[in-house]
Amino acid sequence: MDAIEKGQLVIYTAYALIGLGTFIVARMLVQEQESRAAQDNLAELGNRDASNFLVKITRPFFTQYVVPMLRGKLFWESRRVHYKRKLVAAGLREELTPDEMIAFKLFLILFFPIVLGLLKVGDFIDVAIITVLASGVLGWFYPDIWLKSRLQGRQRRVLKSMPFVVDLLALSMEAGLDFVGAIGKVVEKSSPSPLVDEFGQLLKEIKVGASRQEALREMALRIDMMEMNSFVSILISADQMGASIGKILRQQSEQIRSERMLKAEKEGAKAAQKILIPLVFIILPAVGLMIFGPFLLSFIYPTGS
Repeated sequence: MDAIEKGQLVIYTAYALIGLGTFIVARMLVQEQESRAAQDNLAELGNRDASNFLVKITRPFFTQYVVPMLRGKLFWESRRVHYKRKLVAAGLREELTPDEMIAFKLFLILFFPIVLGLLKVGDFIDVAIITVLASGVLGWFYPDIWLKSRLQGRQRRVLKSMPFVVDLLALSMEAGLDFVGAIGKVVEKSSPSPLVDEFGQLLKEIKVGASRQEALREMALRIDMMEMNSFVSILISADQMGASIGKILRQQSEQIRSERMLKAEKEGAKAAQKILIPLVFIILPAVGLMIFGPFLLSFIYPTGS
């Protein structure tokens, strides 16, 4: 190899090393930027409000260590679909993602036994080892119990506010407003409630281009209630047939009130049956003891003896 070829080889090697060095530096900068973005995203997730104290104190741990292991795994896809609907219906879509919900459940399987074990070691509580280990089962089911409670509470608040909101919708439409304008008036004038929030979301979807029927169906899916599904179905049918929505809303309001009255009477009848248990087994024996006790004592211990 002559001097010219050796010189060219040196130049080419230098170019290759420069390119390799440039690639390494660029890759390090990109990784640093990705790491910083991930940290910022994690900090943003950690700063979200949490209505549950346990979620608030454990979020930094399960979002940082458990969620990355779940993300993208097809094994959990069915659970993701399940929890996505439940979280939306419970009004927790801004608080937890489906992956975070699953990670929360998995994390509590270890968190509950660890906490109970530390309390036992510190002699704060006296429980059996089997109880400490079995608390992991409670850790798996606790998020579902909490989610169900939140869902039922939100649905009760929606059902409670439905007659007033539907009445206001009917009055607004009878006063000359169209459906979108009536929804805007409801959102503006009504006191805050889950149903008003959902109507606000419905209004946003219509304004960005969704059809009225699609927005109503999405609202029914988010609330996930039989009463709301029936209400939305009737509205969509009336819209398709060209019927007066104001009159339909008035009829729906009366029907909702009648159903609430029947449900209240049913619950009252159940309460009357439930009160018989303490009445028969606790109150009546106590009253009988107070009335007949002195007579029995007088026969058992006569005063003349």
